[in-house]
Amino acid sequence: MNKLIIKNGLLINEGQSFHKDLLIEGGKISQIAATINSDNAKIIDATGLIVLPGIIDDQVHFREPGLTHKATVASESKAAVAGGVTSFLEMPNTQPQTTTHEALDTKITRAAESSWANYGFYFGATNSNLEAIRTLNTKKACALKIFMGSSTGNMLVDQEQTLASIFAESPLLIATHCEDEETIQENTTYYREKFGDSIPFHFHPIIRSHKACYLSTKKAIALAKKHNARLHILHLSTADELSLFTNEQDISEKKITAEVCVHHLWFDDSDYDEKGALIKWNPAIKSARDKEALRAGLKEHRLDVIATDHAPHLLSEKQKTYFDAPSGGPLVQHSLMAMLELWKNDIFSLELIVEKMCHNPARLFDIVDRGFIREGYYADLVIVDPTRQHKVDDHPIYYKCGWTPFQGYSFSSHILATIVNGGIAYHDGKFAPVSYAKALEYKRN
Repeated sequence: MNKLIIKNGLLINEGQSFHKDLLIEGGKISQIAATINSDNAKIIDATGLIVLPGIIDDQVHFREPGLTHKATVASESKAAVAGGVTSFLEMPNTQPQTTTHEALDTKITRAAESSWANYGFYFGATNSNLEAIRTLNTKKACALKIFMGSSTGNMLVDQEQTLASIFAESPLLIATHCEDEETIQENTTYYREKFGDSIPFHFHPIIRSHKACYLSTKKAIALAKKHNARLHILHLSTADELSLFTNEQDISEKKITAEVCVHHLWFDDSDYDEKGALIKWNPAIKSARDKEALRAGLKEHRLDVIATDHAPHLLSEKQKTYFDAPSGGPLVQHSLMAMLELWKNDIFSLELIVEKMCHNPARLFDIVDRGFIREGYYADLVIVDPTRQHKVDDHPIYYKCGWTPFQGYSFSSHILATIVNGGIAYHDGKFAPVSYAKALEYKRN
């Protein structure tokens, strides 16, 4: 790759904001200095712009293989790059599920052929694949995913002895979806008897309730403590759960960490009447009180990572009644812009956003040389214009499903460019003719 210099930008990195130039050579940041000049270098003048490390989204569903009518690795990674996401970690509930070594290898091969962003994949646990977990190549998977709540296929792990064995023997960090299935089924039965199949969507957070989340999260934490496992709990959605986590800022001091998703920080249950199934996620978006508590939990460092749980479905599927409308929605193209809007509203600092969306995912999953603006690290960067308004409806939506829950919103910042491994993958509405993406590497023995 040719040399690239980014000049005069405001860099946000490791708790600091400062104006420096960046020299990029061979796909990596080779120099950070007050002034850099180099012959034969392409120049990006970032005066008045903000330069961030590329976002690492630790929870996406890109639907390939098996569900490619909804999304593909190519379509969703392209949307990710347009939103400043340079790396993603993708979930195992595809068809076939990523619960065998062969399925994992197939996903890695497919991403190498088609992804626009750097890629990594979870290995999925079931009630019957403990031997595959034990023998997993830890340099191929980012983590082990356990669904301790409803999922597709047979990925609900609900056998007590199996759970204990997985927590005791997993060679990787364990990431869990925590909702208590028994509580959900009791609530579902009650509201189905009351409303039939057409339950109003604002009952979704009552069916998939605070209690369901709290009980399951508490159980996962107890298992992790008993077996001394490294545990990361995905998409926290309630104020109640926050009391279960400690508040060390340095995640290297924690054995148990937690993630929150953009939709739980942005929406609340007052939005169901307008948005309906478009904001139907599992765990459910809950009350304004929960939203405010989650925002506070980030600032208090009880929550360690911000992600999306990007999970696209066709708009025609989302227009069905409560039980038939699937849970999940597309977010990777708009997640950073939403967080920047919360920065503009004085809810979060830029430094905090970068810590939770860039630094901590890299630390948590032992990702090699990404997530920071450092000399010798891969040049995964996003350049933001903080003064240029971005109306969602006026720009292309790159998700294959063609819709977003943010339609109708105007953001007051704009993703100008995204750099992946030193290549300008996206610039002001245009993509590079080739992909610069690579497989993520992990610092493991």
